[in-house]
Formats: sequence, structure tokens, C-alpha cells
Amino acid sequence: MGNCIPSASASETTQSTISVNRSTNTKPSSTTGTSIGTSNGVGISGTSTSTGYSRFSEAASPAGEVLPAADLKVYTYSDLKACTRSFKSDMVLGVGGFGTVYKGWVDEKTLLPSKNGTGFMVAIKKLNHESVQGFQEWQSEVNFLGRLSHPNVVKLLGYCREDRDLLLVYEFMQKGSLENHLFRRGSAVQPLSWNLRLKIAIGAARGLAFLHSSDDNVIYRDIKASNILLDGNYNAKISDFGLAKLGPSGGVSHVTTRVMGTHGYAAPEYIATGHLYVKSDVYGFGVVLLELMTGLRALDTKRPGPQTNLVEWAKPLLPNRKKLKTIMDARIEGQYSSKGAIMLAQVILHCLEQEPRKRPAMKEVADILEQIYAIKVKT
Repeated sequence: MGNCIPSASASETTQSTISVNRSTNTKPSSTTGTSIGTSNGVGISGTSTSTGYSRFSEAASPAGEVLPAADLKVYTYSDLKACTRSFKSDMVLGVGGFGTVYKGWVDEKTLLPSKNGTGFMVAIKKLNHESVQGFQEWQSEVNFLGRLSHPNVVKLLGYCREDRDLLLVYEFMQKGSLENHLFRRGSAVQPLSWNLRLKIAIGAARGLAFLHSSDDNVIYRDIKASNILLDGNYNAKISDFGLAKLGPSGGVSHVTTRVMGTHGYAAPEYIATGHLYVKSDVYGFGVVLLELMTGLRALDTKRPGPQTNLVEWAKPLLPNRKKLKTIMDARIEGQYSSKGAIMLAQVILHCLEQEPRKRPAMKEVADILEQIYAIKVKT
């Protein structure tokens, strides 16, 4: 993860054990998508061209569910070596803090390795033995993501653990990460439209709302553009649960943990005290919305001094209608109404409130974003 805040110690892992179905004949639970954002913006989860693959996506409950135990395929190392043609360099999708991500092909029904180009494509994340993230984040992915079923949360299909080799198998996301689409420049890059930006925001908001409303009260902790993956239709799915943590229970408002995450997105109360609230995710999502509005990264040392930190620079301008236009991404000019832009600015301001209790719930954010999406631009 770029610009990362220091990671947790071994005592602060999200769960201490892995509760998974170890049957090698396990079929995937009916859920959608999966992937991990990588350092170069490549997404590793998602939608295949196979008709069988899309069946998994369509079967997911819109409301989502948390399974009592992970229902995952257990792979051998030789299985995944076969999937990736011995982890050849031309099968690499990207490289992140955890390790290298490869593409591979598996059979639609058995999920066992298939010939290159047959069955459906998956993304296989292989731990770099020198990675500082290592076993803790691998375990968190299995414990959390393996049990989650929601259209806006990526799908983990299986895993492998042999000696020091730790691997995770996800659905392949066709369009990669939001980061890749939003910040890459060049004549070959098509800018995301206003409507697509809102569609992506709504999907990610729904995913977070699902996590927050689950009985487990999951705090995601690392919402950012590189962790929002897109399928072939630009449906957003939250990926990378290596930092996810069970939220407070028994009437307690927060959990206390060592600060982890990514600079520019982490909530101020979390950085200052280590107190992690469900509403800490809402702050991070507000930063993502600001990136979608402006087309600028949360942190960028190449920008002039005051503009380096996007929130610090842009937040004072959001309430002013005239100044608001000056920070809107010029690539979407004419695609949005002034009413829609003002409403989005207000949502962002609420998400970025200093006090967690003043921030809206993610369901409320998703509902307002849908209202903005419905506003027609007058021509």
C-alpha cells in the first residue's frame, strides 16, 4: 500500500484462528467479485467472459449475507502453479505490498486448474516471503472475505497454505481499480464520466454499509481508490480485507488499535488516538468522494504547497458555490448539474466532519448519492 501508516503487531491481528471449510471439493458460495488493489493500479478480481462465471455474480443477494464460516476452495501449491503456468512473468497482473498477483484459469464447475483461455479467469495473489504484511493479512483475508457475500464486496474463491507459501484466489475484475481509471493520464485513457463516478461511489457506499450493518460490525479501515475494484460494467466492489477489524460491541463506541491504513484517507481521531470507529470508514469514503469530484489524489507532493493535501486544501472551498466549480474535475464539465455538484459537496463535508458522531451512516450516504445520480442535466 502506498503512503501506508505503520502496520499492526502480531497481537493485533483481526482474528486468531482460521475457520474455513477444508474440503477440496468446495464449490464457491453465490457471491460476486474479488480483488486486491495493487501498487500500480491493477485490479485483481472480477468478471470473466465465461457465462458460467457470471452466474456466481447474479446469484448474490442484493442485501448480502455473512456466512457462519468461510466456504472456500483449498488449493495445493501445484494447483496454482499449473493455473499460472509456473508463475510466469507474462501472467503477472501487478505487484503490491503483499506480493505478486498473477492471472490464472480454472474450471467453471470444479474450480480446478484449466488450460489457459478456458473456463474463467481468476487472480492469484502470492505472498512475497519478505513481505511485512505476510501471514496476518493473509489470515484476515480468509477470515473476513471468505465469509462475506455481497454484490459490492469482492469474492474470495480459495486459498493455499503450504509451508511458507501463502496464496489467495479471487475472481478477476475486468476494469481494474478506481485509482487506475481516475488518475491515469494519457490520450489512450478515457476519463470516467460524472454518471460513472456516481455509480462507482454508490456501489462502494453500499459495500461499506453492508459491512457496518452486519452482526459482526466490520470496520474496513482502508477505504481508498486502489481498493475499489470495477467489473466489466463498472460495478464497484470493495477489495483487500487485510486491515479489516471487528467493530465495537456491548455498547462501546470504538475499539482501540495500533494505527494502520493509508495517509490521506485515515480519520483524524484514529491517527491521534488509535480509537477506531465505524464512522472512521465514513471519513475515508469522504476522501474518495472528493477524489472523484476533483480528479485529484488525496496526497500529491507534486502539487503546490497548500494543495498537497487534498482535504486540507479543498474542504474550505466546498461550501462556496462559486469556488466549488473551480475544484471540479475539468474532464466532466457539462456532465453534471449545479444542484448535483452542491449536493455532492455537502455529502463530502458531512463525511469529513472532525467528530465521528457527526458523520452520516454509510446507508444514508448511499441513499443521497442515488438521489444525486437521478438528477438530470439540463441541456
